[in-house]
Amino acid sequence: MDRQGWIAVILCIAGLVAWQMLYVKQSDKQRRAAPAATATATPGASSATPEATPTPAPHAPPTLQSATPPASQTVKVAAREAEYIFGNNAGGIERVILLLHFAERKEPVFLNSERAFPIGALGFQPGEIAGGFEMAAEPGRGSVVFRKVEEDGLEITKRFTTPPRDATNPYLVGLTVEFRNTGEKPISRGSFFVSTGGAAPIHASDLPMYTKFVWMHAGKMTGIDVNWFKPGGIPFLGLQWSGPKTLYHETKPDVTWAGVTSQYFSTLVTTLGNKGSQVWAGRFEAPKPGSAPSFGMQGALGFPGFHLEPGEKSVEELTVYAGPKNLSLLKKLGGGQDRALNFGMFGIVSEVLLWTMNRLYGVFHNYAAAIIVLTLIIKSLLWPIQNKATREMRKMAALSPKMTELRAKYKDEPQKLNEEMMKMYREYGVNPFSGCLPMLIQIPIFFGFYAMLGSAIELRNSSFLWVQDLSQPDTLFRVMGFPVNILPIIMAGSMVWQMVITPKSGDAMQQRLFYFMPIIFLAFCYNYASGLALYWTTQNIFSIVQLYLTRNRPLPELEKKSVIAKREAAAAKKKKRHKPF
Repeated sequence: MDRQGWIAVILCIAGLVAWQMLYVKQSDKQRRAAPAATATATPGASSATPEATPTPAPHAPPTLQSATPPASQTVKVAAREAEYIFGNNAGGIERVILLLHFAERKEPVFLNSERAFPIGALGFQPGEIAGGFEMAAEPGRGSVVFRKVEEDGLEITKRFTTPPRDATNPYLVGLTVEFRNTGEKPISRGSFFVSTGGAAPIHASDLPMYTKFVWMHAGKMTGIDVNWFKPGGIPFLGLQWSGPKTLYHETKPDVTWAGVTSQYFSTLVTTLGNKGSQVWAGRFEAPKPGSAPSFGMQGALGFPGFHLEPGEKSVEELTVYAGPKNLSLLKKLGGGQDRALNFGMFGIVSEVLLWTMNRLYGVFHNYAAAIIVLTLIIKSLLWPIQNKATREMRKMAALSPKMTELRAKYKDEPQKLNEEMMKMYREYGVNPFSGCLPMLIQIPIFFGFYAMLGSAIELRNSSFLWVQDLSQPDTLFRVMGFPVNILPIIMAGSMVWQMVITPKSGDAMQQRLFYFMPIIFLAFCYNYASGLALYWTTQNIFSIVQLYLTRNRPLPELEKKSVIAKREAAAAKKKKRHKPF
């Protein structure tokens, strides 16, 4: 690498460190002064009666409506892989404890934040949840029933059925909502909403872009993350062009499901009969000790209103999935709920990689070994392409003296220089961009891994050497608040090593691209799942071994294509002349 290349690399590293330190500083500042406009749900709060309460404004923060909150009661219902805590006031699942998944300090992961509305709670306005339910539970049968009669005679009954021990999907809860007119006059409601509960980051390092509200309508998934509620602008430059938002509300036909997701878990409410027509979502504070300010997301799926004559009833059947973002389990739900994994534009690549990784895990019983073996398989398949690219780069290296002569000859005529260089490439049959081909092919694989490791549950709590969890950064310690993650640093170092021993093509643009690649990949992987850095480090080491096997071969002899063509034509003519009759 020349001096300009080293200067560029040092400046990029300095920029990355400065950006990380600025992020830590901004996080500390925000933690000391939490935003006043955050929509914070307080499920235990009470207010006026529903009839006396004005309709919330379109951007009002979520509230719970309950005329006379009954005494707080909870009941726990155990299933095979989860425990469900039901509460009586809002009439829903206050918490889901996942018995097979663990967070910090080896505590079981729980879904639905205490700051969010219960899963399955009801409301009749966006951002509102009604309280005042009575609860009757049969834990032995996995059944919990909530009942409430409003002043106009509308009886609301909700029945939750937890998954039995032999369920094919151990995280799927049944929910039946029944409205019955027990009065003497017709009853109408303009709409009603079923709460999806709330999702919040599990780990301090969980990325905010994964805390989302997602919903499906007309076969298309739409989603927003917690950053949607922030003011529009560039905070550290003091620029702001829009204020904070407190409530997300959309009206669309044919809504089939809605839910909230964190990085590796989701809660999805799905219709089994009538389609939904609206959704709403709000953000709430979900602070985690020692981390940047973090937020959770809650929301609800809305249905069209109903009109009931005396004695009539209306029933809605739904399901609630509250569990890990496991591709096979989400696919079983149907309706495109596997899209909650949000693999992005390289979704097919991500699914193939995940399927292969799980098959390899079945052989090695270790996800780090599965990633390493999968990487070796990918590199072996790309070996012919890499070999060809290496040969082309060696041709470029052999052509370097001639290119130096051209640069000296046409140093004041850049256009003429480019013309002569392209002419030389054609004469000698050299492709100056062939060295980039393996990298271009691996980019979809890299981003496929990036998306897959950022959502799939499989790597959580999987260890490797000093790495405690392959789904998290492998932070060993912090220096002035800056996390020191070892695997991404090793990855960047292996990329520099590979760059040093790679034959130089003589093409300045390609060399500059190589100089910046370690910094770009370091920025992508530094605070991401360490499994991604493990994959890229393994493929770098494999490439280095491959380069050492080929770099000591003598440089190819350069011949013009016209000379080669004449020689081949002469050889063919000679062969034809001596061909026996």
